[in-house]
Amino acid sequence: MYGKAFAPEYQGALTSLSVNSSLVDVLAKGEEQLRSAERAGSREEVSRSALAVAEAHRRLGHVAEADRAWKASYRAARSVGDLGAMAWALWSGGTLARQRGALALARRLLGLAAELGERGGDVVVRGYSLAGMAETGRIQGDYPAVATLHEQLLAEARKRGEARHTVWALEGIAQIHRNTGSYDTALAMFEEAAAIAEKADDRRGRAWALRGIADIVSVRDEDADRALVLLAEAELTCREMNLSSALAYNHKMRGNVLFRARRYQEARPVYEEALAEFRAMSEPRGEALARLGLVKTLAHLGRDRAETAADLEELRETLDRIGLRHARDMVDKARAEFGLDGEGRR
Repeated sequence: MYGKAFAPEYQGALTSLSVNSSLVDVLAKGEEQLRSAERAGSREEVSRSALAVAEAHRRLGHVAEADRAWKASYRAARSVGDLGAMAWALWSGGTLARQRGALALARRLLGLAAELGERGGDVVVRGYSLAGMAETGRIQGDYPAVATLHEQLLAEARKRGEARHTVWALEGIAQIHRNTGSYDTALAMFEEAAAIAEKADDRRGRAWALRGIADIVSVRDEDADRALVLLAEAELTCREMNLSSALAYNHKMRGNVLFRARRYQEARPVYEEALAEFRAMSEPRGEALARLGLVKTLAHLGRDRAETAADLEELRETLDRIGLRHARDMVDKARAEFGLDGEGRR
């Protein structure tokens, strides 16, 4: 049985904030509380407030501001020897690093966060940090290395009845199944995640689950209309909560759905919108994936073969540099699809 979802990253005077709080509101209240804590000289409260500010900035796509805030949170926590608060700050920094495509740094920070969380007796930040490490490995395509960790974290979350963490774990495992072709299993897990999120009033988790369901419905059932309805529902949540990154990924998936349905004229502006959103928040993984969809769409619309080949080669190099093996394989499949093997190589 799962209780109502909660947001453990909102701490101290900010515990009244919920998982569904608008990020604009979180940022405003976090900054107000941060100023108050600084005036009072409370390093503990400075650390907690700066953590909420960091997470709001990160989810809004404000990379530089998020970077400054998580570091400020860590410094304040370290000054008073609070291992748990230090772990939460490192978790935020590691999550930001993954969002920016700095995957080696993400693994290092998240690993340190998990270690400090264990030493400090904070089981929640330990679990969140290990989940972050698992997600980092998953988006790199290193499925065998992280599948067991994902399953372990899912079991722990279920045992504690922690809805939000259960939803995250389910979605991560579902994505692995989706990427390896086990669509039925993936769909069942995304649907379970959506149901748990709905009962726990976790709107963000449900929005991500709906995106996953839409993906499966599109690729397995070739039902573009139903997939677009699901994405429209998820988009409403993203806009109401100011979830910039989730919204960009929603738009990228909408492009994928239209592309699979061979609706290339419709897919083009959607991919362009997603690409602009990812660039605005300096998210190289999303940018590369949106650009791949756009390059393939333009090729179907008659773009010059040499330009397509050059773009695919550049994308392959970018994905190699980031360390996204699964996405790099998608580029190779696109090259084969358009009969471009060997073209564009430098």
